[in-house]
Amino acid sequence: MKQFLITAAGVFAGLLVFLVGVPVVLVIMAANAAGPAPVPAQTVLELDLRGPLTDQSPSNPLAGIGRRSQSVMSITEGLRHAAKDDRVKGVLVRLPEGGLDPGAADEIRLAIRHFRTSDKPVIAHSQGLYPSGVVSSTYMVGAAASEFWMQPAASFQVTGLASEDLFLKRLFDRYGVEPQFERRQEYKNAPNTFLESDYTPSHREAQLSWMTSVYQAGIAAAAADRKADPRALRTTLEAGPYMAEEAQRLKLVDRLGHVRDAQLALLKRAGDDPKLVEFEDYDGPRSRRARGGVIAVIEGEGAIVTGRDRGSNPFTGSTAIYSDDVSEAFHAAIKAKDVKAIVFRISSPGGSDTASEQILSAIRAAKAAGKPVVVSMGSYGASGGYWVASEASAIVAEPTTLTGSIGVFGGKFAVGEALSRYGVDLRQIGVGSPYAGAFGSSRAFAPEERAAFGRWMDEIYENFVARVSIGRKLPPERVREIAKGRVWTGAQARQLGLVDELGGFYQAVDRAKRLAKIEGEPTLRRVDPAGSAFETLERLLGVQASSVRTLAAAAWLFGDPRAERVMDELAAARLRDQGAMVLAPKVLP
Repeated sequence: MKQFLITAAGVFAGLLVFLVGVPVVLVIMAANAAGPAPVPAQTVLELDLRGPLTDQSPSNPLAGIGRRSQSVMSITEGLRHAAKDDRVKGVLVRLPEGGLDPGAADEIRLAIRHFRTSDKPVIAHSQGLYPSGVVSSTYMVGAAASEFWMQPAASFQVTGLASEDLFLKRLFDRYGVEPQFERRQEYKNAPNTFLESDYTPSHREAQLSWMTSVYQAGIAAAAADRKADPRALRTTLEAGPYMAEEAQRLKLVDRLGHVRDAQLALLKRAGDDPKLVEFEDYDGPRSRRARGGVIAVIEGEGAIVTGRDRGSNPFTGSTAIYSDDVSEAFHAAIKAKDVKAIVFRISSPGGSDTASEQILSAIRAAKAAGKPVVVSMGSYGASGGYWVASEASAIVAEPTTLTGSIGVFGGKFAVGEALSRYGVDLRQIGVGSPYAGAFGSSRAFAPEERAAFGRWMDEIYENFVARVSIGRKLPPERVREIAKGRVWTGAQARQLGLVDELGGFYQAVDRAKRLAKIEGEPTLRRVDPAGSAFETLERLLGVQASSVRTLAAAAWLFGDPRAERVMDELAAARLRDQGAMVLAPKVLP
């Protein structure tokens, strides 16, 4: 009887989720399919950079539900569309009070500069700049605008770049926790949080080096955009902090005014009956298929792991790069006859070496098929993120991208003694080799276990060096000199031969176009490994996608135009299931 009641409750819960959850999600998808409201004839876009900012938009089609954030890629593409859109008369950029991620700021700056080539105004507005994060990167984005406005009496504190790191060694010593890590080599600083109580000389050297490079790149870019001398600008900035009025007098900003003043100034220039539209609500003109050939775009953001995205949290989107998914995306692009080249947009601080190797193998396969692969690095392309890029046809990075980190580390925490102080005893038994229990947390490594672990680390490190040597055409000895786990900025990596070109996503597209010898304007086609919305529903709700299709088809029979758009999505999903490439969205009438 008990089992019957449990089963009945489960069936009831499943029906409730299916009958309520599926229709709700379908309605949301139908609303999204209907598209945003038409763009007014005289439009000013307001781009707000004060909220969460990822490098890429979620590939999961349900990730936008209940979630409000922007991506660097969506901003870059949106500004490209807006530059060609006669309805868009200008852009207002709302700056955060703290620092923007330097790599993201570089990409957005390039997008703003490209938009300005359309002779449309851009006003950047700040309500204050404070020493939190890389605030010099925020200032750099503001400097790229046609006019830089600041709220009266606001603070202007762009005086440098500082960083704090947490060290836990004394805490671990006090409570008997023994961190046991191996690293290759001395600049692989991640374990220092657990092993040290202060910066080691190599840690301090490497971190100050990339911080200096990031800071100088931001100042140089801001100086170029404001037609100022970089040394003079740096001297003036570092003499702060200032109030907004003093910043204007020193020509660090152009005008003082509140947000409403900046909005009205742009609306006045926009023509008759202008409207202010949030950037996230802007739907640019649909691009028709170009005649110059197709460049596939594959994206990945986050830690690199093995397996595939199972949609464990479909409403937030993935925070990892799954090697099965990305590899399949590459092989889909390889099979597509009209794809002439691939741009792999990646922003990753690293991850699994085996997952990285799987993705690298797919890149090799694409090159062997005669399709150049150009890597576009976002904020990060380091460690495993550089492993996957190492043998690409070309690597394009922002000046402040954090890359390199050619090294490896691993280890464990031995907490047996710490727990015993509180009356908790952790014991281990096992069969087979003693190494089977080497990574148990009850004890430290035995000497022979640590030696075996060290040999494993050495092999991974040498594999990494070998791939960089082959891909970058550098002698192994030279790779070892610049590797050692050290992080470099894109600007530094370019000088070392680890990066081919400095620039953003569209510079990578241009590079792919040249390598593939594409004539004319190429068509950019995203290859999304995440699957359709209906496959996501299947993973989420435990129902077959065919059941969801039946519901959508029933609505279609009743002539609901929104449902028809959903059915169009179904057709695209079916093609994707069969290995075909999904074409760009239909051109609106």
